[in-house]
Amino acid sequence: MKNIKSPFASAYLRFLQLARAVQALPEGEEMDANELALLEAIVLRWHEDKPMTVREAIGLERLGSPATLHKRITRLRDKDMLGTLNLDGDRRAKYLTPTQRSLAYFDHLGKSLTQVHQTTSA
Repeated sequence: MKNIKSPFASAYLRFLQLARAVQALPEGEEMDANELALLEAIVLRWHEDKPMTVREAIGLERLGSPATLHKRITRLRDKDMLGTLNLDGDRRAKYLTPTQRSLAYFDHLGKSLTQVHQTTSA
């Protein structure tokens, strides 16, 4: 099989290598792909200034059943990757927020992406 090297594919694959190294959490605290997808969805909404409620998160059918998503939220909270917040005047809705740990995690991923970009544009 012939190995065709596209600079774009090479850049993306280097990014995946760096991201995999950065994604390493302490043993026993690793995130599986499903937890990561949920965390990304929640933090992206937070980044867009539209924090997601627990109810909205467990309604993300593409990521699993409500019971499964509730367990994933609990695991992410136990790993200190998510927190909850009640807004003034509404104690019924709990909003999911990133923790300092999850923000640091995404900061490392962003640095990896920047490193790949600098490597490929040099």
